[in-house]
Amino acid sequence: IILGDAAKAKEFQGKIESLGDSMIVVGYEDVIKCHIHTNDPGKVLSNAVLFGELSKIKIDNMREEHRELLMNQQEEGAVEVSEEAEAKKYGFVTVAMGNGITNIFKDLGVDYVIEGGQTMNPSTQDILDCIDKINAENIFVLPNNKNIIMAATQAREISDKNVIVIETKTIPQGITCLSMFNRDADVETNEQELNELIEMVKTGSVTYAVRDTEMDGIEILEGNMLGLVEGKIKEVGEDKFEVAKKVLDNMVSDDSELITIFYGADVSEEEANKFVEEVEEAHEDCDVQLYKGDQPLYYFLMSVE
Repeated sequence: IILGDAAKAKEFQGKIESLGDSMIVVGYEDVIKCHIHTNDPGKVLSNAVLFGELSKIKIDNMREEHRELLMNQQEEGAVEVSEEAEAKKYGFVTVAMGNGITNIFKDLGVDYVIEGGQTMNPSTQDILDCIDKINAENIFVLPNNKNIIMAATQAREISDKNVIVIETKTIPQGITCLSMFNRDADVETNEQELNELIEMVKTGSVTYAVRDTEMDGIEILEGNMLGLVEGKIKEVGEDKFEVAKKVLDNMVSDDSELITIFYGADVSEEEANKFVEEVEEAHEDCDVQLYKGDQPLYYFLMSVE
């Protein structure tokens, strides 16, 4: 975490993006929070101090952790985890669709990512099974879909562990919550702050119509591009990029600072980069971040904060 001007998050990201991968940089008020996989953490920190005071630095040697895991697996009986093993403070279960988004959640420290989405919602038992496998004092569940909140709530009621359900309705809300989660804070503080955070995240998406229909007085033809804001159809068109731009126009306001775009399995990296350039030109006052989501069905998942 950098204690500095959050408006400089994009500039900081540009300084370090060549130093590693799996990078997430988020700026809020006077804080810039960064996650990155790098072979040279010293260079990242050297760049970070140019933007403010450093706080809560955490460096893990993933290669060493991998070696230790392999050694433990080779030891007889090592695959069985003792019930007496010390529980960590926090554990996380979340729901995602697409390999890219799944990897982002794992990079942010999620213990179990359950495959789910518009056509395949996990059951209460699926969520409960993941909760049971986590050795943690407190387990946060982020459903990331309004249709999964009930299953998550039922899993919380059934489990004898301390389970906290944050009612995230979209994947961007879930990613924002995990990006800003404070592992040093107590449960109540984190729960309150995450519930406040999800109210600040506007979510839009672009998908396609599978049949002719009419909704809210809008005529929709099979194959049309559909632009949704908070799950409601706002734009209909034939070009996914033009529809996506109009969706962002619906969400961006004078107070907006950050636009995050996850591009799906049916959008190429070249197309996505070109689209981001156009978004940056249209919304000069916002920091624009692009991630490969690999999600099915949705060409774009987008958030504005």
